[in-house]
Amino acid sequence: MSNLTIGEPAPDFTLPAAGAEEPHVSLSDYRGSKVILYFYPKNNTTACTQESCDFRDMEPSFRGAGAVVLGISPDGVKSHDNFRAKHELPFTLLSDQEHEVAELYGVWQLKKLYGREYMGVVRSTFLIDEEGRLVKEWRGLKVKGHAAEVLASLN
Repeated sequence: MSNLTIGEPAPDFTLPAAGAEEPHVSLSDYRGSKVILYFYPKNNTTACTQESCDFRDMEPSFRGAGAVVLGISPDGVKSHDNFRAKHELPFTLLSDQEHEVAELYGVWQLKKLYGREYMGVVRSTFLIDEEGRLVKEWRGLKVKGHAAEVLASLN
């Protein structure tokens, strides 16, 4: 589990990217903008698709508030490319196949589904300010209404 502290610098990272001008993206590339960093378990699953589409639908409002949206999951870049195209996602998706960044942010955890235990991404979102400091975090969240709650925290 990570020891992230509100007001402290968010851990920087570099990951392969889908939907970016460069093949790899670093969090530090976005200094000067607010960053909405959302971790989700898997492309093309019901809840993850809904969450991504909610962020997509509100993306103009996030941009208007000076924020960029970045999604991270363990899926590969090719899967992200397909997911972005299928759902017309206007923001960058990052591939964390070795779950190093998920571990850095404390979202790679033991999960249970139908009595089976496994390691996976716990749906979480982090708001990072223009200087790279962690402003707010949402962990183990429910999808419904989440993107609107993140937008409200920007205003």
